[in-house]
Amino acid sequence: MNFQIKKYKRKYKNQIISVWEKSVLATHHFLSPTDYIEIRDLLQDYDFSILDMFCLTDEDTIIGFIGLHNSKIEMLFLDPTYIGKGLGKQLIQFATSKRGATLVDVNEQNISAKNFYEKLGFVTYERTEKDDFGKDYPLLRMKLITI
Repeated sequence: MNFQIKKYKRKYKNQIISVWEKSVLATHHFLSPTDYIEIRDLLQDYDFSILDMFCLTDEDTIIGFIGLHNSKIEMLFLDPTYIGKGLGKQLIQFATSKRGATLVDVNEQNISAKNFYEKLGFVTYERTEKDDFGKDYPLLRMKLITI
């Protein structure tokens, strides 16, 4: 396996959406089917290039991606086949060390994501009742603590 982090290109969009779909179905069990479809449909028209976006590849196949805006991680998704192999950590280390990322929002119901970020030094500093779309999915706003 030859993993590389590459800057996003428009030609990656369909692969990114495919990774998002597989990842969300495997990890976001709390998400209603209606909300899943709504978000998936929004992604079809989303311009990923507005983010500082990077793709994790194995040869020419996208297996994960991370999107940043300023110092905030806006999205991080991995193909479920690759979860638990240190690749998400690799993307976070890239984002924090090379791009200055220090913030992330995590769905409160996504316990594995919360634990993942905590292991990497993030702590919760705020909780919201609803997500950024006004849906009943509380968010934990987390920041990286450096000692």
